[in-house]
Amino acid sequence: MELIDTHTHLDFPDFDHDRQAVLAHSRQSGVSRMVVLGVYQQNWQRVWDLVQQDEGLFAAFGLHPVYLDEHQPADLTELGEWLTRLRGHRQLCAVGEIGLDYFLEQLDRERQQVLFEAQLKLAVDFQLPALLHVRRSHAAVIATLKRIRLPRGGIIHAFAGSVEEAREYIKLGFKLGLGGAPTWPQALRMHKVLAQLPLEAVVLETDSPDMAPVMYPGVRNSPQHLPDICTALAARMGISPSLLAETSTRNACEVFQW
Repeated sequence: MELIDTHTHLDFPDFDHDRQAVLAHSRQSGVSRMVVLGVYQQNWQRVWDLVQQDEGLFAAFGLHPVYLDEHQPADLTELGEWLTRLRGHRQLCAVGEIGLDYFLEQLDRERQQVLFEAQLKLAVDFQLPALLHVRRSHAAVIATLKRIRLPRGGIIHAFAGSVEEAREYIKLGFKLGLGGAPTWPQALRMHKVLAQLPLEAVVLETDSPDMAPVMYPGVRNSPQHLPDICTALAARMGISPSLLAETSTRNACEVFQW
């Protein structure tokens, strides 16, 4: 069973003491490729250095809305410079993690919107997919994506919206990232949504080190947990784990043109 983890933060210090062991165990469990996402200017080099050590790792670069107050005006210019410098490199796979976060009320929505739109335009200019953080902001994100059309679409990370919102994203060329959160018994709304999602729109992710699945409560999440996430989600969707693995892997390859 081959799996692709479409959303990790393997560069985070949480993995500093055993990163190579995590990668080895993940590969042994069938996770062949992993995407590592940049979230602010200070970690882009760290992300790139990491992926350069492993041909099965791929990098995305972006300015995450949660770190809005840390971003500097020059960071957007530098993001464009990074994308220009790495254009065409096989391990540059997306612009991300970018998006809108309306859960944290202290984050200025107007500033988020300006930053989000600027990064979407970079994804258009560089012909890259976008990996989107969407928290309590589906309506605003969908409206923005209808105005700024991405030729290569992307992935809605940790999708937790409605079936109707899923349909809107799919029409806009996006896949839906599913990870540990829907495995929890209290995620009743998502359990209903899962059963109605078209399989061709689903990709798998862990968001390591965050969002550990139900079978690993309170544990640092890791790509090596992806097979168990796949099995749990498949049960909720009423399909076999092998079918979910095969289809989600094919879908991820489609997004990233692998």
